[in-house]
Amino acid sequence: MATALAGLLLGGVGSVLTKPTYRAETQLFVAIQSSGSVQELQQGNTFSQARVQSYVKTVASPIVLQPVIDNLGLPTTAEELSGRVKANTDLNTVLINISVEDTSPAQAAATAQAVADSLVKVVDTLEKPKTGGTSPVSLSITKPAKAPSTPSAPNTRINLLVGLVLGLAAGVGASILRTSLDNRIRGEATLRRVTDLPLLGGISFDQDATRKPLITQAARQSPRSESFRQLRTNLQFANVSGRANTVLVTSSLPGEGKSTTATNLAISLAEAGQSVCLVDADLRRPMINEYLGLDRSAGLTTALVGSADINDLLQPWGEDNLFVLASGQIPPNPSELLGSDEMKQLITRLEHAFDTVVIDAPPLLPVTDAAVLSQHVGGVVVIVGSQKLRQNDLEKSLSTLAMVGANVLGIVLNRLPVKGPDSYAYSYYSNDETSRLTANHKSDVASLGNPTPAEAQVVHFGDFEEAIMGTEPQPAHKFPRSDREIH
Repeated sequence: MATALAGLLLGGVGSVLTKPTYRAETQLFVAIQSSGSVQELQQGNTFSQARVQSYVKTVASPIVLQPVIDNLGLPTTAEELSGRVKANTDLNTVLINISVEDTSPAQAAATAQAVADSLVKVVDTLEKPKTGGTSPVSLSITKPAKAPSTPSAPNTRINLLVGLVLGLAAGVGASILRTSLDNRIRGEATLRRVTDLPLLGGISFDQDATRKPLITQAARQSPRSESFRQLRTNLQFANVSGRANTVLVTSSLPGEGKSTTATNLAISLAEAGQSVCLVDADLRRPMINEYLGLDRSAGLTTALVGSADINDLLQPWGEDNLFVLASGQIPPNPSELLGSDEMKQLITRLEHAFDTVVIDAPPLLPVTDAAVLSQHVGGVVVIVGSQKLRQNDLEKSLSTLAMVGANVLGIVLNRLPVKGPDSYAYSYYSNDETSRLTANHKSDVASLGNPTPAEAQVVHFGDFEEAIMGTEPQPAHKFPRSDREIH
């Protein structure tokens, strides 16, 4: 649309800036002088039609145009004037049409008339017999030249139409070129060009998320809240073997939403009745403490250097069984700390005390922290920022994880458009289901976290059904907050 408007504008501007030109026309009739018998008239007509083509080409020659220049005193040459003089004839006729273009209508008419007069004299001279006598060919002016009242150019309507067509063509071409050159990941279709890893969920772009990043700050029925509940359930299916009690959340580049995803995932898991520990292992740009309003002066780095015990560093958050281990002071050697034996032992202790441990790690491409830490965890979830991350960057990230033997559980598409082909569909609560879920929330989410072996427990989130099939339940560590102690 913008290019079409630009084309119209350029067409209009071109019409305004172009100096108008005028076209004057005249017409001549070619005749053969004969006695008038039928046979002679027929032969003369055939002769005239054959000669007319030669006369048309003679119009642009100096022998015709130079006398015109001399008579009118035109400041030009015969070659330059020939560019403004056009001559043609209709098929099977003896008529010659001459047109002249000029910036002055009067000058155009005078020049056209002078060219016609000059052609009459030149043909008479050329066709006159060498033995003397009159020319057998006679040219007569049947349509004298008149000064035109309107310019022949510019044609504003044609210019606007051409500008519109060229603008539309340029817009379509630019769109095709941008699509072919743009290799950013926009949705599941472009994601599949890079990897076949499971798509654990999609989170649509929400402008309010900048001010209110937590799902506890949004309505429970909102698409954003529903997306994290769906992510929680899909993650349980991806970890059907139950070996990935510790989940590392990372991304390829900064700004893809890994920290908010890790935080909201931990909140969703805690709401489902699990005991959860959220660890901020981004020792370069820690953000979890800001989202949750916690103190990060003492945390992960404090435990790793042995300055305090982990039991004294965990901070409870919310009304569910969620504990947070902030980053602590930012160290000069994050990669070495995260890859140390102390970090591995700390993760092991947390795994024995909590149902699930969620770790927020730095991006994969700028630093090696996440790749090093991925060797100590049960599974990795990669956050992909839609409209932001390029396909080659995701390929590099996944190659980095594959190189260290990380167990990638799946991909989460973040910042998806709300509408369009790349949008992510959410279901909403019906009124009856909302009332039932509100009344029985605690019992339902508890059964979701610990399904019985005999049957599947189904919890309806709007039209979406989360089903955990019968497997051996894992014991949940349910300790009162004041009595929790990690051994």
